[in-house]
Amino acid sequence: MSTIEAIHYTPDDLLTMPGGERYELVDGQLVEKAMGAESEWIGDELRYALKAFIKAKRNGLSFGPETGYQCFRNAPAKVRKPDASFIAADRLPGNRIPKGHIRIVPDLAVEVISPNDSYYVVDAKVHEYLEAGVRLIWVINPDLRSIKVFEASVGFTQELTDGDELAGGEVLPGFSCPVASLFPPLEVSEATPPEELS
Repeated sequence: MSTIEAIHYTPDDLLTMPGGERYELVDGQLVEKAMGAESEWIGDELRYALKAFIKAKRNGLSFGPETGYQCFRNAPAKVRKPDASFIAADRLPGNRIPKGHIRIVPDLAVEVISPNDSYYVVDAKVHEYLEAGVRLIWVINPDLRSIKVFEASVGFTQELTDGDELAGGEVLPGFSCPVASLFPPLEVSEATPPEELS
């Protein structure tokens, strides 16, 4: 993750600049969100599972990694873009999706650790989300094939691995998927070559 310095940017700048969807905004500086192929693949798998569940239940809206949240009380100009997020039904003002950044706190925020993410940066994001009032946070670690779950209502943190089930808890009751299904297979078998034509 790299930071572009010198110019002081605003949340509106992020919406209008070319390539702005690839950046978060912290202290007026652009922070690039660069995901590797594996992290992007895992994010897609989770977003697909979430979207299918949410659409079937009609219990809210899910958003992807280009959606910005400008919802931090102590830093009103900060914009964070979780790799996936969820907002329960009727929480958006007028039940409408805003055209710019979302100014209300998501119920769920998901971060997939990328190759260039440091522990400090990810930990800082978790604290920012919790302080803002995010009820459920999932931090997915591709290297460890694990998911850390932070539940604000119970002050509970747990770490799930391949044999566990990821559940939606109070935020997404009824949602469940095997942790292993979100990661690439451990062994990829070679394709059988097609038979030679005679």
